[in-house]
Amino acid sequence: MSSWSEERRADKAADAEERRKSKVFDAKLRRDERRKDREEKRADEGQRRRDRAARRQARASRREKTLTPGNVYRKGTLILVTLSALASLPAQILHFVGIHWMLFPVGPAVEGAAWVMAAGVAYADERKLPVWVRWLLRALSMSAAGFAASINYKYGLTLAGHGVTEANAQAAAIGLAAVTMLGPLFFEVRQWVLTLLAAVIDPKKRAEQKARAKHEKKRARHHRDVVKLAKKLMSAAPFGDLMFEEAFASAWEIKYGTRTPGMTPALHAQAHASRKALAAAFDAANGSPVSNRARLLELLHPAPLKARGVTGKPQVVTDLPPASKRPAGKSKNGARRQPPPHRRSKGDALPFHPLAKTQAASTAREHVAGNGHHH
Repeated sequence: MSSWSEERRADKAADAEERRKSKVFDAKLRRDERRKDREEKRADEGQRRRDRAARRQARASRREKTLTPGNVYRKGTLILVTLSALASLPAQILHFVGIHWMLFPVGPAVEGAAWVMAAGVAYADERKLPVWVRWLLRALSMSAAGFAASINYKYGLTLAGHGVTEANAQAAAIGLAAVTMLGPLFFEVRQWVLTLLAAVIDPKKRAEQKARAKHEKKRARHHRDVVKLAKKLMSAAPFGDLMFEEAFASAWEIKYGTRTPGMTPALHAQAHASRKALAAAFDAANGSPVSNRARLLELLHPAPLKARGVTGKPQVVTDLPPASKRPAGKSKNGARRQPPPHRRSKGDALPFHPLAKTQAASTAREHVAGNGHHH
């Protein structure tokens, strides 16, 4: 019985311990979940703040780009000319409709002519059309605008008899005429400014183009025959296959036999003569040949020692016996004797350089010739 009670108490204690551990685990799990929720919430808040900052920065960047002087001028001019057209068109329509209802299209046609011709000037600038075309379109645009301004001025004066004072009618007439003229005029000035800006936007490129054109004029003037032949070669080749520089190089080779720019046979001959003169000047200044040809001639036809100013004992070691005052091959009693053979052992002297050997052979020939022997 006691054993069963003890086992029962042990089971209850184990169950209580398990429930306690389960509660601790559940509490820890809830704390972890709440911590993760707070971390996710902070991360979401941080991301939202970064997104708001990025949107503010993007709006500021767009605002900065939009409010640049160039954008303000371009877009502001378009807004002004739009308001000008909206202000001048109703007066023209009412003027012609007052004459007859069938003249309703005349007002929009006159105002539209001014704006279409102004747009034509912009299109001519874009396509690089001749200058006279642009000025013709400008004249047509301003003529249509002037005609529309005169109509609006007359219409403004008629308001004096419809409950408007004469001073106000005069001001309305001047205002209508001004907006009618200033709209196309502002658009034309805008196009003129944009054209000048496009022309000076890259001064380095413009300077390069100017220098290139000047160089081409000089080349055409100095080498007229070569340029003419190069153009003939380009016209003979398929379109786009032969560029002018390649054609010019080929034409130069045909005319002068070389592809070196600027060189001619006369200039090559002059360069060769100058090199020869320079080598001769160095030879005269140094007292010895400098050029390869002069060195070769000295080796083949050496000058005598006295002619070269060599006196005393030669510095080059030679194996030849010293020259004797007696005739070669004779002893004191007149009997002919043979000189003892020269013998050398290995390592008794350093080998001579090939130039030294050549010089030694030349010196030997001169010594033999000086002792009465001939070559």
